[in-house]
Amino acid sequence: MKKVELIFVPAPAMGHLASTVEFAKRLICRDHRIRVIILSMKWFPSASLNAYIDSLTALQPDGIQLIELPQVALPSLDPKKSLESFLDVFVQCYIPPVRNAVRDIVSMRCSLGETRVAGLVLDLFCSPMIDIATGFGLPSYLYFPTNAATFGLMGYLPTRHTPESSEFECSDPEHLIPGFVNPVPTCVLPSAVFCKDGGYTTYVKVAERFKDAKGIIINTFEELEPYALNCFSNGQNPPVYPVGPVINLNGLSYSDSDDRVMKWLDDQPQSSVVFLCFGSMGSFKSPQVKETALGLEQSGFRFLWSLCVQPPQNDASKMLPEGFLERVQGRGMTCSWAPQLKVLAHKAIGGFISHCGWNSILESLWFGVPIVTWPLYAEQQFNAFKMVKELGLAVEMRLNYRKDSDEVVMADEIEKAVGMVIDGGSEVRKKVEDMGEMARKSVMEGGTSFNSIGKLIEDIIGNN
Repeated sequence: MKKVELIFVPAPAMGHLASTVEFAKRLICRDHRIRVIILSMKWFPSASLNAYIDSLTALQPDGIQLIELPQVALPSLDPKKSLESFLDVFVQCYIPPVRNAVRDIVSMRCSLGETRVAGLVLDLFCSPMIDIATGFGLPSYLYFPTNAATFGLMGYLPTRHTPESSEFECSDPEHLIPGFVNPVPTCVLPSAVFCKDGGYTTYVKVAERFKDAKGIIINTFEELEPYALNCFSNGQNPPVYPVGPVINLNGLSYSDSDDRVMKWLDDQPQSSVVFLCFGSMGSFKSPQVKETALGLEQSGFRFLWSLCVQPPQNDASKMLPEGFLERVQGRGMTCSWAPQLKVLAHKAIGGFISHCGWNSILESLWFGVPIVTWPLYAEQQFNAFKMVKELGLAVEMRLNYRKDSDEVVMADEIEKAVGMVIDGGSEVRKKVEDMGEMARKSVMEGGTSFNSIGKLIEDIIGNN
């Protein structure tokens, strides 16, 4: 049979792009008839994102071709508007170059006659580009690098929305959101749904197009979110394909730059270290850095702290309490960057204080490491609520902390949280370890996600 080609359009954010590439690799490994072209849109300069794109360009993984789209003229980022509203403008500006690229690819494949384009796989925030696929008679699939709960929330927004009922207010009562057993407090909803400067309207606009996709691909697995996934199989949504956990296990490979961190961990007892890491945007101002340091010192437990500060040009060591590094020497370590996947896989790690980004949650579950919740931005508060209140797979420190607030998490609270996960988290630890085993089985032959990917491939190939 002819080879088929899928055109992926990921959002230009590290967590979205990396997850998309890993999913593309999984498809190709599963069925060698599938080839993938990734159309890369140019966002603001980012050292980590640029390095990742450069590595893809240099390596050109088997079966994957990366095409960098031309830079388009974008309006300046208005500080009075939300980032989500700019993302909406960004996607709209990229519709013409994406359409041109799809046209060229389809035309070339038709002329050669060896490969057919089977459809577009769009990031959830690129749902307005469904019209591009339709214009070429192609099906479109939406890829969610986050969870089924987020799909449920976003699907809820258009049904709730009226001219009289638009942005959420902090004083709103709890919400009965599809995919949740428990009512969801308004305080844990993503910041965008409160935003009157384009955030909420962007979410609604994006979500209104979900029904027009041929399928919804979600980076989760049935054993983790059975209730949510069952809710979405009622025939009122496009078919939902849970394909996770989508994790880049190549991140476990050795690198000389990881030596200092990994050698220190090698000297620590099993399950004795709490790891603090908050993602690529997880930085803190001086008052929070000091309180965190005091909490870690007071706890008496071992720790590895990936410390990023605001503003980034500041010297992080000068924000720490005087004499802190000397007092914790031997049982604590700070670093500006840590190889998260490799750290979570290490036998010494006993807990993970995390911003609750979905990729980080999946990685912690994979390796059986319980999380302490410290969400910062985006949908992380929502993820924290899901993990603590719905699933019982995390230890609660905060559920509704927001990075843009002036609130400071105090040392006593951090000390207590570290003790809960290292010394008293046996029940949660057992649940997390069991879920990690289920996660690994789900992607093995015969597992739930393995079978779901098979059904997705059948649908893709069936369109040719």
